[in-house]
Amino acid sequence: MSTRRSALITGITGQDGSYLAELLLEKGYEVHGMVRRASTEKFDRIEQIRDRITLHQGDLLDQRSLVDALRASDPTEIYNLAAMSFVAVSWIQPTLTAEFTGVGVTRMLEAMREVCPQARFYQASSSEMFGKVLEVPQTETTPFYPRSPYGVAKVYGHFITVNYRESYDLHATSGILFNHESERRGREFVTRKITWTAAAIKHGLTKELRLGNLDAERDWGYAKDYVEAMWLMLQQDKPEDYVIATGEAHSVRECCQVAFDEAGLGDFEQYVTIDPAFVRPAEVDHLIGDSSKAERDLGWKPQTSFEELIRLMTRSDLKLLKPR
Repeated sequence: MSTRRSALITGITGQDGSYLAELLLEKGYEVHGMVRRASTEKFDRIEQIRDRITLHQGDLLDQRSLVDALRASDPTEIYNLAAMSFVAVSWIQPTLTAEFTGVGVTRMLEAMREVCPQARFYQASSSEMFGKVLEVPQTETTPFYPRSPYGVAKVYGHFITVNYRESYDLHATSGILFNHESERRGREFVTRKITWTAAAIKHGLTKELRLGNLDAERDWGYAKDYVEAMWLMLQQDKPEDYVIATGEAHSVRECCQVAFDEAGLGDFEQYVTIDPAFVRPAEVDHLIGDSSKAERDLGWKPQTSFEELIRLMTRSDLKLLKPR
């Protein structure tokens, strides 16, 4: 058995992909990333490791390109993180979301079956699959009730992974990750929107923060902690699915309080305008995950508290926006 360890990460230019690539490089992996040929492709999150990874062009909508990417990278581990990752956009492009986030997983599994069936496969499942939750907290056995085209597509991706594991004896695992944020989060996501705007207000670059539902609650963790859980799942002899979460729910309001406090702005409410445009057609009520199985089997626990996370993101944005 060769000791060569190599990984192919789809979605390597995203938040999770960039942290995972750094983690695997630290562990001595040969790291490959799959990127779409798009004129707007942003490489800023992987700039610092660009010369240590190999990028391949590929697209989850195109089976042939996946086969080629797997042949070229010859991975021992595959991390499928690519998806239409923004829930709000899934209402505007529901069929494209289904193709990418759902059917794209099948294309990847088919390509793996053809090229490298011995590899280990990680599928990025999501707490959005629980949607209108049927029990609190949510575990690996909680029934799914997705409330967005994104959530529905993720359920398909999740079950097709289970199906290929059981039908073809593949080492295929799904991590059901609850919301995880970081200073690399896109600015369209509510936590980063809040920390970035708090920093912008502090530096006099803007005056208001427009938000939808301040009472929406999520189980928010730190992306850097969560990518370690992905890696741990693929080191297990037996592939199983795991919920990765902090077990605590916090509201958008609390997020604002912490960020504006860190920015030294005092009461956030004077800066916030409620904008109906940001309220979802169907809201997810109470997502809170129980990751005790991951703690038991993988020895994984979140290392970063909600408050530390929001403060760290706000400090990063204050530095980023500081007038030169």
